[in-house]
Amino acid sequence: MSFLSFLSGGGSAPFDMAIDLGTANTLIALSGEGIVLNEPSVVALEKGSKRLVAAGHEAKDMLECASGNVTVEYPLHYGVIADYEVACAMLSAFMAKAAPRSAPWQPKPRVVVCVPCGAAPVDKRMVFDATMRAGAKQVFLVEEPMAAALGADLPVSSATASMVMDIGGGTTEIAVISQGGIVSSTSLRLAGNRMDEIISQYLRNLLGVHIGGRTAEVVKIKIGSVLPFTDRRERDMVISCQDIATGKPTEATVRSEDVRAALRPAADKLALHVGEALKKVSPDQASDIVRNGILLTGGGGLLSGLAEYLTYQLEIPVWASETALTDVVVGCLRVLETPEALKQTISRSR
Repeated sequence: MSFLSFLSGGGSAPFDMAIDLGTANTLIALSGEGIVLNEPSVVALEKGSKRLVAAGHEAKDMLECASGNVTVEYPLHYGVIADYEVACAMLSAFMAKAAPRSAPWQPKPRVVVCVPCGAAPVDKRMVFDATMRAGAKQVFLVEEPMAAALGADLPVSSATASMVMDIGGGTTEIAVISQGGIVSSTSLRLAGNRMDEIISQYLRNLLGVHIGGRTAEVVKIKIGSVLPFTDRRERDMVISCQDIATGKPTEATVRSEDVRAALRPAADKLALHVGEALKKVSPDQASDIVRNGILLTGGGGLLSGLAEYLTYQLEIPVWASETALTDVVVGCLRVLETPEALKQTISRSR
């Protein structure tokens, strides 16, 4: 089936699938059912044979306690596939788990999957090929900011310009959208995972302790912020960690003001990149963005105080999506469900 046939197909098939293939998490939605899978983008493999042992939550639970015969890997780095074979295995497992069980045999699905706006052609091709190999009948690619805008109900087909800042696990995508297309975009490797690393390094220097990425993520979610909390009360959190000097397990108390001090420079860098992106748009587009504000989405967009801090720094309203974690996959699903109205939002890999 040609691309034009897909667009004129009058809606989605019963088993069409939308995939938000993220560095940290993968979400899958089915037409007519909505989101059916939300799992960490991680796999556990048998050493030597590379046989898949587990994927998703089960594999992540093994991250810090895997046996000598098992290795735990993230096949995506900075939003693109770093290990093709492992990514294929993970996608196969997730797509099989998400598939409906109403009949013993199911046709292969058509799939819309997101890619970073800054992805190179070779990276887009790997996503396309990996998804086909994982069991798709057809694969169509949509850039993440466009998917996020669709999922958040922005008027992407309007001549009015909209700006999206999608902070995922591996990358932050900043894009200006107008008349169904991306007018300008930039992608930077400062997102959720990098924030976790920043917290880990800061606590290493401050407290002399080592923490894993999973602990740093919990610290970020529970007491992380870039502005004082609205109730003006700071939070403390006791964590399990490793004393760097002795190598022994220990506990330490982390203060929210210390986490904020660690994350503030990252917020400043994000504001700087948004400011640079605004310089590339036309005066009319800039006027639209100033009037309508900037959509902040993705898991990183939920960081406490970030929207308010960016508003202050940029002097432009920045608002966090209430559905930040699911905007991209919902947007991909809307591409499937209304393809004839969205010709300009999809590009098929060559």
